[in-house]
Amino acid sequence: MIEPHAPAPPGAPPSWTSPARLPVRPGTGRFLVLACVFVCAACGLVYELELVAFASYLMGDSVTQASVVLSVMVFAMGIGSLGAKRLRHHAAAGFVAVEAALALVGGCSAMALYAVFAWTAGWGGLWAAGPRCLLVAFSLAIGLLIGAEVPLLMELIQRIRRQDAGGAVADLFAADYVGALVGGLAFPFLLLPFLGQLTGALLTGTVNVVAGGALVLGLFRRDLGRRARRLLLLTGLAVLGVLACAAALAGDFERAARHAVYGGDVRVAVRTGVQEIVLAGGTHGRPLDLFLDGRLRVGGRDERRYHEALVHPALTGPHARVLILGGGDGLAAREVLRHRDVHRLDLVELDPGLVELARRDPGLAALNAHALADPRVHVTTADALAWLRGARGRAYDVVIADLPDPGITASAKLYSQEFYGLARRVLAPHGRLVVHAGPVAARPRAYWTVAASLRAAGFAVSPYRVPGHDSGFAAGPDRSPGATRAPHDSGFAAGPDRSPGATRAPHDWGFLLAAPGPAPPPLRLGTWRPDTLTQARLTADARAADRTRIDGLPASTLVRPRY
Repeated sequence: MIEPHAPAPPGAPPSWTSPARLPVRPGTGRFLVLACVFVCAACGLVYELELVAFASYLMGDSVTQASVVLSVMVFAMGIGSLGAKRLRHHAAAGFVAVEAALALVGGCSAMALYAVFAWTAGWGGLWAAGPRCLLVAFSLAIGLLIGAEVPLLMELIQRIRRQDAGGAVADLFAADYVGALVGGLAFPFLLLPFLGQLTGALLTGTVNVVAGGALVLGLFRRDLGRRARRLLLLTGLAVLGVLACAAALAGDFERAARHAVYGGDVRVAVRTGVQEIVLAGGTHGRPLDLFLDGRLRVGGRDERRYHEALVHPALTGPHARVLILGGGDGLAAREVLRHRDVHRLDLVELDPGLVELARRDPGLAALNAHALADPRVHVTTADALAWLRGARGRAYDVVIADLPDPGITASAKLYSQEFYGLARRVLAPHGRLVVHAGPVAARPRAYWTVAASLRAAGFAVSPYRVPGHDSGFAAGPDRSPGATRAPHDSGFAAGPDRSPGATRAPHDWGFLLAAPGPAPPPLRLGTWRPDTLTQARLTADARAADRTRIDGLPASTLVRPRY
């Protein structure tokens, strides 16, 4: 119920209960405050999502990073709300100060995280944990400032026109939650694809400080002294100046940071609707490296060893019709097409941007021998799991799962019992499925969990591994410690993980060759002779993989991922 202002109780500070001297009618004033709540809530959620996204890109394991960011932020918001009680006597000035600080911290957070990640992660010691520590620090600081907003806005809206506490809270939270919805939708559909993380965060900070400053200096200016108005205005302008300078330098900063992360021979850096793609080298005799979301997906020195091991053991039986799940770079397709009796090759790739680069980029197209231009190849842009659900008939002699590493949260569904059950439906009775299952030596439990999931789906499996060079790349987007490779002339890892753990790069790739039924398929190369793989080597590496066996592991499922 809306009530007129009651007189201030004896001894109470006047700012608590005395009505604000507004330049507009109270109804308009309340609307402007609620509009500011809406804008601030949208900005706050953008900051949260930006931290989660950056943490996932830079450190991997999106579930862990999201849990850390959100739990720390929610905790800090509670502390910030308590701390804001001390500012209620000066709610207008305090709100502008909070918004200026939030705009500066939130707007610059992405740039600061990227800088620390790019230039300090290889220093060792405590610096190796710099990005994670900074992530927690930003989550804490932004949460404190967001938590301080609501009590101050509640004080301001009550000073316009007294309202019962329940009604005021309902109005305030309604505007807050609707604003959060808009911010949550704007981040993935507008800010991230059109502006990128750096500029998007800086623009959000600009909107934040303008909204807070305009509300107080426009609506509550009569409650502020001339000196206070001038100080708040100068503070807001200073924050805007910092954000504007950062935005102007964002392009040069991003290029410099990218070179610090990937090396100086970056040729292509694009963000598709699915991921960031970076190509380094591939010209003038330099090996080509392909990074997806900062993780080394293809290392030019080792990719042939990996792709030959992935493809050729599966093609020793019938292979007229082949399905590749993933493999948008065209390198697995190159190996399949070396078998002239392949009549049709279907490739299901999530990212059309990667497929386009595989076709058009001179370095990548040369590396895959222009495989995607072969008339036998038919490319479909789709999620592999969703595509398999809609597929009908036992159409394929061979299915090749050239997919991200099982240790990545986002790809856990592609290594589940359900996924392999769907793959079995599209296999011919005599068909084979081959799966890249991550490094055997570094993560044997994950490797044998993949085997358990295949067996739960009705497959019998033959394990094998293939060693890489000392610069072995992670055959899927794995940004875990040590998942990147060292460059040819440097002691640092060329990919985003430049910590001392980078020297623990997985020096093997684990594979599982599977067939429906009780009998595991034999591991042989037949009459085909790949460039880097021999039958003797394959047999020895299969025995090496089997020595790491871990029995009794449960299968990974969609509702119980175990990687």
